[in-house]
Amino acid sequence: MSNYHIKQLEEYFQVYRKSVNNPESFWEEIAEEHFVWRKKWDQVLEWDFSKPEVKWFKNAKLNITENCLDRHLPTRGDKTALLFEPNNPKEEAQHISYRKLHEKVCQMANVLKDHGIKKGDRVCIYLPMIPELAFAVLACARIGAVHSVVFAGFSATALSTRINDCDCKMVITADGSYRGAKTLNLKSIVDVALEDCPEVKSVLVAQRTGEKIDMVEGRDHWLKPLLDKAYSDCTAEVMDAEDPLFILYTSGSTGKPKGMVHTCAGYMVYTAYTFKNIFQYREEDVYWCTADIGWITGHSYIVYGPLANGATTVMFEGVPSYPDYGRFWEVVQKHKVNQFYTAPTAIRALAKEQLEHVEKYDLSSLKVLGTVGEPINEEAWHWYNNNIGKKKSPIVDTWWQTETGGIMISPIPYVTPTTPTYATLPFIGIQPALMDEKSNEIQGNQVEGRLCIKFPWPSMARTIWGNHERYRDTYFAAYENKYFTGDGALRDAVGYYRITGRVDDVIIVSGHNLGTAPIEDSINEHPAVAESAIVGFPHDIKGNALYGFVILKEVGQSRDRDNLRKEINQQITEQIGPIAKLDKIQFVPGLPKTRSGKIMRRILRKIAGKDAKNLGDISTLLNPEVVKEIKDNAL
Repeated sequence: MSNYHIKQLEEYFQVYRKSVNNPESFWEEIAEEHFVWRKKWDQVLEWDFSKPEVKWFKNAKLNITENCLDRHLPTRGDKTALLFEPNNPKEEAQHISYRKLHEKVCQMANVLKDHGIKKGDRVCIYLPMIPELAFAVLACARIGAVHSVVFAGFSATALSTRINDCDCKMVITADGSYRGAKTLNLKSIVDVALEDCPEVKSVLVAQRTGEKIDMVEGRDHWLKPLLDKAYSDCTAEVMDAEDPLFILYTSGSTGKPKGMVHTCAGYMVYTAYTFKNIFQYREEDVYWCTADIGWITGHSYIVYGPLANGATTVMFEGVPSYPDYGRFWEVVQKHKVNQFYTAPTAIRALAKEQLEHVEKYDLSSLKVLGTVGEPINEEAWHWYNNNIGKKKSPIVDTWWQTETGGIMISPIPYVTPTTPTYATLPFIGIQPALMDEKSNEIQGNQVEGRLCIKFPWPSMARTIWGNHERYRDTYFAAYENKYFTGDGALRDAVGYYRITGRVDDVIIVSGHNLGTAPIEDSINEHPAVAESAIVGFPHDIKGNALYGFVILKEVGQSRDRDNLRKEINQQITEQIGPIAKLDKIQFVPGLPKTRSGKIMRRILRKIAGKDAKNLGDISTLLNPEVVKEIKDNAL
């Protein structure tokens, strides 16, 4: 380590100590210096994890879009805010300036108001990665409506569940979407979803693919003509610091998805501050996060965090493999991207391909690389470091969650020395704790436990929409006065953190958190299925893939097994979405269960991961004989 790096690291520890020794004054200083407020707060923080209740910047008044748009107009009006790179490289990229983005957001906000949307109403956004998605998100925030973005790869059933859970009045969608060589008809999915959504009064439809679609008279409206005639100014609604900004659904380990509620002020302060520091953003930089805005990464680090900093943020419609596996690097070269943030799944998929896909592009503009969604494995880390960063661009392996709103543990580039597979040190203000099985905090280094956070941070989710009890039970009941992340972690000799994976029944597949319960429910609805259990197993590209153990009813025993597998996956696709499909389906006579009837997933995980030699003691099982049969016929 050079003297420069030692000095930088010392500075980090100094700021970190200040942030945890006196969090209120630390965050107050950040909030005062970097944002515009309609009214200042009466109190920086009020919290009680036993309820749980957290309020940051109490009674402050603001509008997040004034911080993301209006305040930049005098100095950055002509600067590119949104750089839209379409799916097809032959289609021209769009450079949308801060002035133009402000105009488009105001027009969209006025269209929403014309259709009866007001402060507090929920609006579901089911759009591909096109500029209208950013316009819609910001327009909701402008008028105080609560946006609920649903990833446009979810099925009609998953979409209607989310729309109904938070009583959305409106859906904003498109005729279709491009995904590589494929064209999807989004509107038809919305039409099916809305058969079960009586509260939805209007549907706004953006035109993207020219798909032939049905328009329901009185309910459905083409968006472009409405935008064209809408007034291009709209006064921002004054919001309370703790008013909801958005609801974003995340898979639960049990039952229906959880609608995480994020509020205005704390979320703004934390996402902006983490973006600026973790990506070391400078005024002229071009920043690109490859995520979809349908996920929290897109909310925080494509829209709100970058725009609050007056950044140029790339919005990419395509996929890394289209028209070939050099697409990411072609975009980096074309737009001279400085910060690049993607998922380990994408890196692993690209690392499998010929290096010529990388080598023909100039990647010298890159200054910082990032990964998100799951811990990155060592092989992928080295490939990324050597071939994309050319060993000169630090990799920030970021750990955080939908629930946390912003990055929690991460290196700071050019400050924190990196170690492959480690998220390294907590971000400024974050106070992690590792807990043992007896709910005691584990002190010292070279230890492993369950990862909790001891003190509130500004961007934490405040509740689950409509179910505060579930919020308390899920995140605050396991360990007194601590937020439980659901993840295990280890802390090494120097205090670096490495995330070891979920400790509940949530499996991370290609960076998507998939609860096993909803997938099992879907499988069990198949007429030939009696019972099922899902586990994850290691996969070269996805990190984890899904393995299903399925018991058939008598009537299903003689059916064509391959067809049955297709039918089961089709059912999952229709009810949840293609991201939840099973890679392997093994039909079994029974499942290993304890005497109380609990499925021993530990055993199934070992069998699925081809580690069946050491299954531990199975004599206490209700049906130990079934284990041998499952093991002998494993796929």
